[in-house]
Amino acid sequence: MTESEKILNCIYEAIDEVNEQLPDGQKLEKSPDTVLLGQSGTLESIDLVNVLVATEDSLEEEFDAPISITDERAVAEKNSPFATIRTLSEFISKLLKENSD
Repeated sequence: MTESEKILNCIYEAIDEVNEQLPDGQKLEKSPDTVLLGQSGTLESIDLVNVLVATEDSLEEEFDAPISITDERAVAEKNSPFATIRTLSEFISKLLKENSD
């Protein structure tokens, strides 16, 4: 399994956790194109926070290292890394590369 597949699996595990608490009309699809944040997103801000925290937990288990995806760098990005599952995955990949250097 590639690193990007592992990252996506971690995000999807987090989505499974959060989907258990969401009503049927708000459940997230596990697809790279799923919108997490923005006008067409269905998540409340607390639900997005729950997805991000659960993703961090899953990443720590998978990669055996703590990683923070909700730091000031995420907010400083020109395009939000939280827009879609794909952008979140790419941002995490970038953080993992920086942590391994």
